[in-house]
Amino acid sequence: MKIHREGKNILLIFFIILALLNLPVYLWIKITWLAYLIHAASIIFFFLVVNFFRSPKRHFKGNPKNAIVAPADGVVVVLEEVLEDEYFHDKRMQVSIFMNIFNVHANWFPVAGKVIHVSHQQGRFMAAYLPKSSTDNERSTVVIKAENGEEILVRQIAGAVARRIVTYAEVGDTCDIDEHMGFIKFGSRVDLYLPLDCDIKVALHDKTIGDLTEIARLK
Repeated sequence: MKIHREGKNILLIFFIILALLNLPVYLWIKITWLAYLIHAASIIFFFLVVNFFRSPKRHFKGNPKNAIVAPADGVVVVLEEVLEDEYFHDKRMQVSIFMNIFNVHANWFPVAGKVIHVSHQQGRFMAAYLPKSSTDNERSTVVIKAENGEEILVRQIAGAVARRIVTYAEVGDTCDIDEHMGFIKFGSRVDLYLPLDCDIKVALHDKTIGDLTEIARLK
């Protein structure tokens, strides 16, 4: 299993801290069951963090032309027509994917094309599944001009625990659906704002797999 580059330093720090905590337990705690319990808890905690930073290699298996692919693992928590008032200032179809701490937290580009806008907004850290997190939480916005000329907005949103959004996309980049767009640390969500006439392929509460689940098709 490959570890994402965003997790390597964090895992090293956690490993050192847990080793320093467990060494005196091994040397000085004479209550065997208590020492075993602390060791076991430390190992489980470390592997949960390892699991969070895993980075599976994926390749979209469908027809990439006009495809909009899930930018993240998770569950569809919003699927509705909304007014997107930060960039488009018009109505769009919003598809939101909520990621829990057990999901892969790498984010993929949802569509092939060219990055034409990147911005970061400061904000709150409400639970990411709440509707107002899309507009009130800290977030990064990336707009991609797809190969057919349509503009697709994807927004990384911080949650109550996830307070570190990493965005690799830069204006002028050519992007592909098999490439990482960024990473969000420790639970969050990703919103997509799509043209109203696109053909939606998912339903509310569907599970998604980043870079594999087809979300919609452009006309």
